[in-house]
Amino acid sequence: MRGVIFDGKQVQVADDLEIREPGPGEVLVAVSAAGLCHSDLSVVDGTIPFPVPVVLGHEGAGVVEAVGEGVTHVGPGDHVSLSTLANCGACAECDRGRPTMCRKAIGMPRQPFTRDGQPLYQFASNSAFAERTLVKAVQAVRIPEDIPMPSAALIGCGVLTGVGAVLNRARVDRGDSVVVIGTGGIGLNVIQGAKIAGASTIVAVDANPAKEAAARQFGATHFLTATDGVKDILPTGADHAFECVGRVELIRQAIDLLDRHGQAILLGVPPATAEASFRVSSMYLDKSILGCRYGSSRPQRDIALYARLYREGRLLLDELVTKTYPVEDFEKAAADAEAGRVARGVLTF
Repeated sequence: MRGVIFDGKQVQVADDLEIREPGPGEVLVAVSAAGLCHSDLSVVDGTIPFPVPVVLGHEGAGVVEAVGEGVTHVGPGDHVSLSTLANCGACAECDRGRPTMCRKAIGMPRQPFTRDGQPLYQFASNSAFAERTLVKAVQAVRIPEDIPMPSAALIGCGVLTGVGAVLNRARVDRGDSVVVIGTGGIGLNVIQGAKIAGASTIVAVDANPAKEAAARQFGATHFLTATDGVKDILPTGADHAFECVGRVELIRQAIDLLDRHGQAILLGVPPATAEASFRVSSMYLDKSILGCRYGSSRPQRDIALYARLYREGRLLLDELVTKTYPVEDFEKAAADAEAGRVARGVLTF
């Protein structure tokens, strides 16, 4: 079968991958579509350290082919959106409803794939850039069959992260003011999450003026190409500032833009050793800096919620899909993503 592999030096689209059958508590999924997220590219450029060789991809949707022993919530033929959260479901954090904090949900990559008899790692417990992938049962969330697969694929990362950061982590309230730095796939979902939450002022900031139309379509009330003008719109500062790029100077700007009791929420991923600075005295006005993993989501609950909001016309998914590419055109999709020409490019099988 086909799949996108990174061997530590280069990316290639192979056609001779193999995958094992599902064991107890596992689901084998035929992937229909997978979004190209910057996290995939961050593995390639070294921003996210990951063992190689690895099958890339982590934002996908497809059809269940087979299930292992004990799996009852999905079955062959079901349409599913895939989460990256391979949480155990039994630890204290899972029991508290905080599966993103499960210590078994990250850092222990599996090797369900082989090529020429050699095992390959699975990225983010998912590897959606393969015709078939094997996930834990908790990662497969059944969705209505009328949701187009390219749109459904984006729920599993971009939507969970962006909308979830607003609703679950920051808990934006009606009438709040929000600044969103960076309007790529994550930023657009933060914007529409803020709109769903009832924020009154949503300021989108992106150096690329061509992104204004999309930002406003998703709910931005204002658009700027630099943070310099935010104080003209919000003289006392913002209730919430989301950094969606992953640059330490923008993290500092997000903190500096806060009003009293404001929150800076960090969603962008800088290099693993990056350090950011801020003026400590400013924090004594009850300001907060919040990390946020995967939108602080509970995928079995949240994916179903976002699918329902989409069907009700309250959540935009189709509009996130700028362009689709056959998997063989991975290099073209990656180049478009790096150049900011797409909100989300989606690989199809």
